[in-house]
Amino acid sequence: MISLNYRDSRPIYEQIKDGLKKLMVSGALAADEKLPSVRVLATQLSINPNTIQRAYNELESEGYIYSIPGKGSFAAGDVGADESRKRELKEKVRELIAELRYLGVSEEELLALLKGEETT
Repeated sequence: MISLNYRDSRPIYEQIKDGLKKLMVSGALAADEKLPSVRVLATQLSINPNTIQRAYNELESEGYIYSIPGKGSFAAGDVGADESRKRELKEKVRELIAELRYLGVSEEELLALLKGEETT
């Protein structure tokens, strides 16, 4: 499900958050699907439950998951409602495109990337 890299410079909670986002975006975690409890995931990954809780809190504040008291946390079905997150991601894409252009990536290669096509 989620793998941690202890040599990664990013904090563990960010790796967990990013791993869960990837699962949701790829469809591996469907809308309204229940996420593992904080304790279960902490046990599976052999880390402190507070680390999982921090990742879950941030995912909830970004609109990727929602919590129901006494029931657990669930993957959100409509993440599109968070306009500030969209703006933030669009800005990151602009920065990446600028860097790729600087490195000589052609417009055709960039378009292929946007379409999800393999480029060399």
